[in-house]
Amino acid sequence: MGFKIGIDVGGTFTDFLLMARGGRTSVHKELSTPADPSNAVMAGLAALAQRQSIPFERFVREIERIVHGTTVTTNAVLTGNAARTGLLTTRGFRDALQMRRGVREEMYDNRYHPPAPIVPRYLRLPVTERVDAGGAIVAPLAAADVAAAIERFRSGGVEAVAICFLHSHANRRNEAEAARLVREALPEVYVSVSSEVLPQVRFYERTSTTVLNAGVGPILSRYLRSLTRKLDELRYRGTLLIMQSNGGVASPQAVARLAAMTLLSGPAAAPAAGLACMAAQRERSFITVDMGGTSFDAALVRNGAPAVTTSGTVNRYALALPSMEINTVGAGGGSIAWIDDGGLLHMGPQSAGADPGPACYGRGGVEPTCTDANLVLGYLCAEFFAGGRIRLDVRAAERAIRDRIAKPLGMDIVEAAHGMYHVINVNMASAIREISVQKGYDPREFPLICAGGAGPIHGAAIAAELGIRRILMPRESSIFCASGMLRTDLKHDYVRSCAGALPAGGGDSGRIHELLREMQAEARVTLKGEGIALRRQRLRCSMDLRYLGQYHEVNVEVPEQAVRKSDWNAVRRRFHEQHDRLYGYSLREEGTTVELLNLRLGAIGLTAKPRLERRARASASPRHALKGTRLAYLPGDRKFGKVPVYDGDRLGHGNRLAGPAILESVNTSIVVPTGYRAEYDALGNCILTT
Repeated sequence: MGFKIGIDVGGTFTDFLLMARGGRTSVHKELSTPADPSNAVMAGLAALAQRQSIPFERFVREIERIVHGTTVTTNAVLTGNAARTGLLTTRGFRDALQMRRGVREEMYDNRYHPPAPIVPRYLRLPVTERVDAGGAIVAPLAAADVAAAIERFRSGGVEAVAICFLHSHANRRNEAEAARLVREALPEVYVSVSSEVLPQVRFYERTSTTVLNAGVGPILSRYLRSLTRKLDELRYRGTLLIMQSNGGVASPQAVARLAAMTLLSGPAAAPAAGLACMAAQRERSFITVDMGGTSFDAALVRNGAPAVTTSGTVNRYALALPSMEINTVGAGGGSIAWIDDGGLLHMGPQSAGADPGPACYGRGGVEPTCTDANLVLGYLCAEFFAGGRIRLDVRAAERAIRDRIAKPLGMDIVEAAHGMYHVINVNMASAIREISVQKGYDPREFPLICAGGAGPIHGAAIAAELGIRRILMPRESSIFCASGMLRTDLKHDYVRSCAGALPAGGGDSGRIHELLREMQAEARVTLKGEGIALRRQRLRCSMDLRYLGQYHEVNVEVPEQAVRKSDWNAVRRRFHEQHDRLYGYSLREEGTTVELLNLRLGAIGLTAKPRLERRARASASPRHALKGTRLAYLPGDRKFGKVPVYDGDRLGHGNRLAGPAILESVNTSIVVPTGYRAEYDALGNCILTT
């Protein structure tokens, strides 16, 4: 049959999208199992097999490809449950991990302390060695120091060892020798080497990234072994690919070596899903948001290219690997409402998660959540949540909101529920401003793709906060990232530091071409090992550039022709233009020297994309899908009113309706406020306009 399946393991739900030949799709959601996420994965596959009326083992054998995004590594860092890790570093620099950049993140908050380092000081062990900035070995590695550190690691029960020496990006010999000694003495330990993980300048960022990779490496490796073992037992013979933070996929073997690349893997599929959704609209610039049970993720895509950053953080730890520029905040269906000491209402970032979940789930939760508020306001149906698989308890939701929010604030339950709804909408709008307004873009110029199980309930309200007048709710909204995973390519990123002035015109650039050839050769070998033919390989070069005297740099894509002809003036012009767009000025007229800091190479292996299923146009009338009416809160009128409720799964291409209305599908609900119109396109997406 040739099934393809996208799987997104979230904090509350694990999402599945099954796609058969011809574009026919099937959607499923399974409650996540945090103790062992692979249990939810296997349960979801079993449910899909049952839905296809195929025996489970036979169904698994007929799957061609599984693309899997996971929060295993992210949750390990967020909860402080990274593997016990040791650090080998140059003598005199063992405290760089704790000193960070020496800058307080919250400048005026004296009580805002940095997070505790992943590696405690007694496991950060110095060794004698030294490489200078030019790559010359000033002092060879002292093997006795490494041997003593290995004994300390062994007695300390470490599961992973990070190795990061000063200037190893310029010469990796000492690091490679230390890694060899550790691997020989501790073969069961995960070893993370900075010259393999991130061979570039900036010692703290390189150390932090290498330590993060070590801290999550054993956890991801165990999970992948568990998952692949279960698939092997079912005689799975298809391809398993893992979603990475850079927006591409890679083999389990590749991500096991560079585990930190999965720290933001789930949300990274959103831009690919957005491009597929907008195919019927013929647009390639948009903002995607995904509101699930625990978090809210926002990303901006311009001209088909999502923004990428190399200065990200995970739980305030620096991560310098290339990753999609996605702003994630704690705002989801399970976000808990609370009141601070000043009497102000807040939503999140704490979440009720999958267990116990919101109060209305009836699983022991007592905290009021966003889902509880949506139920009280009439935006959710107690009998039809998750297609009727979960029956919601309205009284439990009302009780939680009354006791924890309404009474302390002197409000009635409905006022408190609407306050919760409004606050979380403002929080999400602020998250979108960070990836648009703060980056020099006006959000009103972009359509908003609003996805996630909870997103379409809030989409219009979020857009109104930002002045956006066009909102698209994807047909597979509730499993948005899972659908994007099936449309991603294999991708690997390489970097080499090459500090110095950018050559003038077609000036001497031997070192640049030498490093590019080195990265290209490595990329070709990796892609070939993953079965990607040469004709399906794409290599893209970029440079980190800055003006002389600046600290921060700007990444600029370098056209292949400019590299081939050594046309560095063309690169310089691109840098001036990008700097002007980002910061409102450039120094091209002053003739300020442009410095090159890092060379980067993105290696892409093109994969076959599933064909989109387009639907025939129907009449404009939505009457065939009308289920009845329900009392729902109308914010403009500040009261409840009778609102028509439509079966969203029966609405299709050409159907139109005017708000207020609720479009209720098995896995999500769309709230169409007063003054909005809804219309379905050929791909089954619902478009709201005002």
